[in-house]
Amino acid sequence: MDTDDEPFNIAASRNAGIIRAERNKSDVAIIADACVLAERDPTLAAIASAFDGLVHLPYDRHRQLSANGTKQYSTGTALRDCHYSAESANTGGVYVATPSAWRACGGQDEEFKGWGGEDNALYIAHATLLGKTPVRHPGYIYCLHHSRTSNPNYGNNLARLALYQKAAGDSAAIRKLVRI
Repeated sequence: MDTDDEPFNIAASRNAGIIRAERNKSDVAIIADACVLAERDPTLAAIASAFDGLVHLPYDRHRQLSANGTKQYSTGTALRDCHYSAESANTGGVYVATPSAWRACGGQDEEFKGWGGEDNALYIAHATLLGKTPVRHPGYIYCLHHSRTSNPNYGNNLARLALYQKAAGDSAAIRKLVRI
């Protein structure tokens, strides 16, 4: 789901996906970045578990495929066997949640313009408002190689993230920051 926001606003796009899921009376929504692929079994486990009122991450590891790794995947190589340039725990890329769970943690703050910081802010808001961090399921997500674009709002996003970090654990302060 994309929005008409200029500049592009990944948080607004993700929230729009949840709003669409609500309108369609969907039980569970999967919010995934266009460049990210999730493994089947962890995703199914996240869907089955999503009725607990928490946001689920169908992975506990993230692999950034190299250009060669993306080419390998496009010619039939299994994702786990593709060359990658980085691996991390990551906090975004794919979310599985009921619309009510997404709203309970505040969704993604659309004051984050472009990209950067919105995933960490949701993680902090989730932990503060719901008393637990998003649930991770063992497995990988894979980000296909793509050219990196700069975000002129990145500095502002980091400043906004600092507000979340300062408010962590304080429900009233977090509620003043979240938007959905």
